[in-house]
Amino acid sequence: MGTWGSGNFDDDTAADHLSGLTARLVREVEDAMAGDPVELEPDEYWGVAVPCNLEILHVLAGRGWVGVQLPEAATVEAWKATYLGVWDATIDDLEPGPEYKTQRRAELERTFDQLAEAIRAE
Repeated sequence: MGTWGSGNFDDDTAADHLSGLTARLVREVEDAMAGDPVELEPDEYWGVAVPCNLEILHVLAGRGWVGVQLPEAATVEAWKATYLGVWDATIDDLEPGPEYKTQRRAELERTFDQLAEAIRAE
């Protein structure tokens, strides 16, 4: 295909780069979901980084660039169940305020749901 436009993501090399980048983000989430659930707790690295990766993937999905590699929507839904299961079981240990707890959970649900919806819309 070569080059199809003048944009930064309008050629094969950029598509390859984007494919590798998005594959890494997905792989990190896959590894976190398959790993020790303790690592998904709200105050642990992957408890914070997983939603960040999903948000980045959603932004990239919305751009329509060639090369964005996304998981299946059903995979994202399974990740949501796993992640929120850990979150629900452990968030009270951190003694969050009720408003934060409600708002944060809604934000986490939105993060998973919007990516799954974007994937379905492709």
